[in-house]
Amino acid sequence: MPGSYIVAGARTPIGKMSGALAGFSAAELGALAIAEAMQRANVKPEQVDHVMMGQVLMAGQGQVPARQAAVKAGIPLHVPAVNINKVCL
Repeated sequence: MPGSYIVAGARTPIGKMSGALAGFSAAELGALAIAEAMQRANVKPEQVDHVMMGQVLMAGQGQVPARQAAVKAGIPLHVPAVNINKVCL
C-alpha cells in the first residue's frame, strides 16, 4: 500500500454570517480552496486520489459537500471524497 501525503493546503476566506460570502455555497468555496491547493502543489486533478474537507454547519448544503467541491474543482468522479465535521464544544 502506498503512503499518504499532504502536498498542499488552502482555505476559504473567512466571512461573517450573511456577509459578503453569503452568495456562495460551501461547495463553491471548497472548490476554490481545492483548486488553489492543487495549483500550489502543481498537482493535476487526475493525480488526486482522495479528498477530505472540513466543514462546520453542514445543514442545507446537500449531500457530501466535499464531493460537490471536488467535482467543481475538476477532480474525477471516481475519487473518494469525505467531509470531516467536528463542531467546537
